[in-house]
Amino acid sequence: MNKRFKAVIVEQTGDSVQSSVKEIDRETLPKSDVLIKVEYTGVNYKDGLAASADGKIVNQYPFIPGIDLAGTVVESGDERFKAGDAVIATSYEIGVSHFGGFSEYASIPADWIVPLPEGLTLKESMIIGTAGFTAALSISRLEKNGLRKEDGEVLVTGATGGVGSLAVTMLSGLGYKVAASTGKQSEHDYLKMLGAERIISREAVYNGKVKALDKEKWAAAVDPVGGEPLAALLGQIKYMGSVAVSGLTAGGSVPTTVFPFILRSVNLLGIDSVYCPMEERKMVWERLASDLKPEKFAEITEEIVMDDVPDALKKILTGTVRGRIIVKI
Repeated sequence: MNKRFKAVIVEQTGDSVQSSVKEIDRETLPKSDVLIKVEYTGVNYKDGLAASADGKIVNQYPFIPGIDLAGTVVESGDERFKAGDAVIATSYEIGVSHFGGFSEYASIPADWIVPLPEGLTLKESMIIGTAGFTAALSISRLEKNGLRKEDGEVLVTGATGGVGSLAVTMLSGLGYKVAASTGKQSEHDYLKMLGAERIISREAVYNGKVKALDKEKWAAAVDPVGGEPLAALLGQIKYMGSVAVSGLTAGGSVPTTVFPFILRSVNLLGIDSVYCPMEERKMVWERLASDLKPEKFAEITEEIVMDDVPDALKKILTGTVRGRIIVKI
């Protein structure tokens, strides 16, 4: 490996936090089992928080963010991996308390690494990234809880975001009827291209009022939004249907009642991609290389280089990003 290499460094000065591309050396990286030459990474909402003074993600600076990475093993102190292996590393403490993927090289514990499944390229794995893994995990859990194609429409909220976009195209690829919820009128054609049969407004799900029970509309839902919209959504799920919730862009408080649960047997499924057990993690990645592999990779992807990352980290927090931003290292 090169003695010096580039990384995005987040630094704190007083109450402000700034990110920039700098040269560092091997000794800057944490000492972990596997050294990876990073080829691709992705920009996620949590990465934006890591580069924000108000993000409350990072405890110590300077820091290298990036919760996703894919690349090739350079050195390994663990027998499970050898030089030349193509691998994926997402979640756990990567990009939060452990230096992450916005770097030409990353040093990662072996227990956090997944071999690249046959059927995926390194680039494709990062178009999927944590967002796509979360979407796939949501769909997997919904199916384990009884979701079938003949049950009716599946709603995806926040449908133009990373999790939402990938959930729409994955569900459509599996043959589900998908309703996509968005507040962006300009993105209707994009969502139809991904496979949504119907586009509905945010207000059609949540108009500012939460009813304990509403008309039964959806067989299930993938929800990266949370907050009061989730509370309203629970009252619209069909009998014995489920909602897989993975985010809180609308807030962390869900002012619901017990009625959807005790009168309609609705299931609220919590989706955590960070500490998902490795056995399930590998199974989901195998599905992402087969039946859950998105068909619309190019349409949902904006590719940038490392010098563009500081601006992308600001952009991701504005809610204006469509689909996925990936970084070619």
